[in-house]
Amino acid sequence: MTLTQYFTATSIDGYIADEHNSLDWLFEADGSSEEARSDGAAEEPAGDRFADFFAGVGAMALGATTYEWMLEHEQMAAHPEKWQRYYGDTPVWVFTHRELIPVPGIPLRFVADDVVGTHAAMVEAAAGRNIWLVGGGGLVGEFADLGLLDEIILGVAPVLLGAGAPVLPRRLTSRSLTLTELSRDNGFAYLRYRVHHD
Repeated sequence: MTLTQYFTATSIDGYIADEHNSLDWLFEADGSSEEARSDGAAEEPAGDRFADFFAGVGAMALGATTYEWMLEHEQMAAHPEKWQRYYGDTPVWVFTHRELIPVPGIPLRFVADDVVGTHAAMVEAAAGRNIWLVGGGGLVGEFADLGLLDEIILGVAPVLLGAGAPVLPRRLTSRSLTLTELSRDNGFAYLRYRVHHD
């Protein structure tokens, strides 16, 4: 069964980007997490958590701001081989209300609305694998509003930002969420929640 999953990193206080829409805090935390460990608590081997997750992904969706960040910071339009190396031929839907530069040779589809119809197309394209909602939080919130979000997987970084883009700008109470997995990888805590729909 295809699951629609939101897998993202967040600060302890629940932000996925700082007030300047920067992810520098995340790269700093990821690079220093090895040094940040100070106790002898048991941890999972680091392995490659993202590779394990992405092996189950058959389709991706992201918002315009996330896509533009990837273009700017990863130079994807000029270096489409980077996209290919990271995500292969996985079909991608970008939700946007403005014209965006496509990454050459990548199976991108630009859509404006119709989350339900797009989700159905993504399920078909995923062919039994999962759908990854890359972000941002507002886009994921639209899927949640329509009962189309199945799991939230958070990598909680050892950072407090104080302000920024919220991880998911929606009210989901404990009745809607069940913690199904809790693990630790270097300085990050990983939480997996199942989302219940009424």
